[in-house]
Amino acid sequence: MTQSHVGLRGTLSELGGIPAFSARDSAGNAPAGQLPPAAMTHESALVWLFDWLDDHQHGQLAGAGHRVVHGGEYFAEPALIDSTVFSTLERLIPLAPLHQPHNLAAIRALMTLQPMLPQVACFDTAFHRTQDALARSFALPRELSLSGVKRYGFHGLSYEYIAGVLPQHLGERADGRVIVAHLGNGASLCAMRKRKSVATTMGFTALDGLMMGTRCGSVDPGVLFYLMREKGMSPQQVEDLLYRRSGLLGVSGISSDMRELLANNAPAANEAIDLFCYRAAREIGSLVAALGGLDALVFTAGIGELAHEVRALICDRFAWIGLDVDDAANRAQLSTISGAQSRVAVCVIPTNEEAVIARSTAAVLRLGIER
Repeated sequence: MTQSHVGLRGTLSELGGIPAFSARDSAGNAPAGQLPPAAMTHESALVWLFDWLDDHQHGQLAGAGHRVVHGGEYFAEPALIDSTVFSTLERLIPLAPLHQPHNLAAIRALMTLQPMLPQVACFDTAFHRTQDALARSFALPRELSLSGVKRYGFHGLSYEYIAGVLPQHLGERADGRVIVAHLGNGASLCAMRKRKSVATTMGFTALDGLMMGTRCGSVDPGVLFYLMREKGMSPQQVEDLLYRRSGLLGVSGISSDMRELLANNAPAANEAIDLFCYRAAREIGSLVAALGGLDALVFTAGIGELAHEVRALICDRFAWIGLDVDDAANRAQLSTISGAQSRVAVCVIPTNEEAVIARSTAAVLRLGIER
């Protein structure tokens, strides 16, 4: 993946509460100007942002790229957004209720503010379209599979970035049997061969697979029947439980933030950390089987990049395949943390989903101009 020039990079978050804003230019300097402490909608935040950009940067916007979590069966690559595309994405909201509405809110607001500005949707599901039918199937009646009930997988923008830079870190091993662990508030694993997705832990929705910040990950479907029949919970209450009150938060009763749990000596905090690592290791084992072995393990995203304790707890379970971590390198947050005798390379690679979105958006806009 080639490098591109970044003029400014920043975040505008906590909309609906006290907004938080930060920005850095290409030299790492923070331009002056702060977001006023007032609740903002997507639209009012974009108005403020455009004014800020006018004050701090010359030039005109050529387009806007958006991360859209779910593209379903409809989108295998980035798409220029029009009314038809937008309506299709709205139909996918039930499959990603935590993310899709917020993704679409920003698109809708920008359509109102700058209706002539091209917008491009980049999909977290698209990277996994290289998987074969077997890897994407549930053991459900065929008519349900044909109607779209299948494994889609997520975090594809992150995996696409990592796949692009793997040769810089792994050399010839980059095209071998690689598992990438995207560990953050949302967490998943992706098994790659020739830097293409072979299998992943998330499925029909972003709820499946690993334990996460507030999401439970894989759970026996019988638990859901029990909660509704015996505990009197409605489908909406069960959804809230599984998406917002489970995972690290639910097990610890303290926090969904791994940093806070690692700094806390309470038994419940340790239990949540241990369960998170156990579940991750168990799922890595399943992907080793899917690949028929393992040449490299890559950690990325917030927890994967920063929590050396979590990496150690996960990797300690894989001495049986010849994986060995250099403790000093791991604690020092080096990019390669495997020991000299390790048969499996272990790397820590920061992800950059924004770079994938920017490059994909530019490519779509160029294609439109050429046509």
